[in-house]
Amino acid sequence: MKHNFLNIARTTLPERHVEERVRDYDEYASRMDDQSVQQQAARCMDCGTPFCHVGDLIGQETIGCPIHNYIPEWNKLVTKADWMGAYHRLMETNNFPEFTGRVCPAPCEGSCTLGISEDPVAIKSIERTIIDRAFEEGWVKPRPVHRKTGMTVAVIGSGPAGLAAADQLNQLGHSVTIIEKADEAGGLLMYGIPNMKLDKDVVRRRVRLLEQEGIVIRTNVEVGTDVTVESLRSDYDAVIFATGAQKQRTLGIDDDDAVGVEMAMDYLTASMHERKGASLASVYDAKDKNVIVIGGGDTGADCVATAIRQGAKSVVQFGKHPSKGLLRAPEKPWPLQPDTLTTDYAYAESLAVYEKDPRTYLIRSNQIVTKEGRVTGIETERMTKVVNPDGQATFFVEEDSMETYPADLVLVAIGFERPEHELRKIGVEKTKDFHTAVDNVFVAGDAKRGQSLIVWAIREGREVAEVVDAYLDTCKTVLKTSS
Repeated sequence: MKHNFLNIARTTLPERHVEERVRDYDEYASRMDDQSVQQQAARCMDCGTPFCHVGDLIGQETIGCPIHNYIPEWNKLVTKADWMGAYHRLMETNNFPEFTGRVCPAPCEGSCTLGISEDPVAIKSIERTIIDRAFEEGWVKPRPVHRKTGMTVAVIGSGPAGLAAADQLNQLGHSVTIIEKADEAGGLLMYGIPNMKLDKDVVRRRVRLLEQEGIVIRTNVEVGTDVTVESLRSDYDAVIFATGAQKQRTLGIDDDDAVGVEMAMDYLTASMHERKGASLASVYDAKDKNVIVIGGGDTGADCVATAIRQGAKSVVQFGKHPSKGLLRAPEKPWPLQPDTLTTDYAYAESLAVYEKDPRTYLIRSNQIVTKEGRVTGIETERMTKVVNPDGQATFFVEEDSMETYPADLVLVAIGFERPEHELRKIGVEKTKDFHTAVDNVFVAGDAKRGQSLIVWAIREGREVAEVVDAYLDTCKTVLKTSS
């Protein structure tokens, strides 16, 4: 059927009823049925120049898929019900589509050509359905490597960048060891993203596959404490730091260290440990509390959803920017992300539980209000945002807009800075092309580029693997020559 994009409306992954899902931590969305996903794939225009997989930057904005997924190709295979073919095509560029199909913000959809005039193709939903079906059919199997190069690599950190680098290098025949300071591999995939978005058994399933393929994973080992960088450099031919941008930004206002003012990632990590059977510290328990989340991004939304499930009395989310519009803003032309107002899973849940959207816009937190060292509220002011002719934004405080919000728990979700301590503590300075100033030490992912998207982390992991492979090949040639 021609012109499917005109005849078929966009649909995305089916979601569980809000009233049901807020009572547990199971995934809120599931894969599409075969007929629905084939119809969605048929909406693809198979463009002559598919911007959906360009994978580049315009300024700081991502356009298309950074890992260059062959999106039109596996869309066509899906329409033909060639599920195995679609799976193999998907795996050519993406090590972990079961992760990206769940938690990637999908810049590919923002750059979909159809999105100029219609709703874009539901690329992320199609991707997840392909890989979920592949696991269901048993097509995803370990790929053990039988020919080894004799070269060894240590990968520090097991988030998407570290796992991707390890996967690529292992398949090239190098002996890879992942070193992770937490008790399970996965990094933020395991502890930073709530289970309702990414079930942890999905992460564990992939980690088991990597181990079955020969990768060694050492958990509960912190570089700089349990093992030194010098010993790693001596024991391995190459060392890759993929530790992420772990240092969380603080509020920088009076009494922001009061009891009950907590970092969002610490809160989400504690919640995940509780899911595994650990006791939840009272400071991280939102039950019957007035909760304020500061920060309007995905991590903030995850805090909202988690607090709802813990039984919070109320949840409010502060954002410093104005509400987004329903239509693509003039400053966000295609193929940039449209950056329109959407009702994220957490906000749909807030509407159902509290009968209101938790988001409050253009608000500045001036001071934490405390009693006996514990937070009781936040003093705020309203702001007006003015964009100058040169595109720079300026915020002005509105007169007589001071207000105090009651708060028993404040969660700070305003982003991350550079690595927390490892790279800076050992004095490793980043240089270009993934190399550092220290021979045989490399860096990739958020540790190199700062806080970014999961697809950029996977791309960085794949690219650093190429650089390290070339380095190891040179080392091996030198060793053979010297012998």
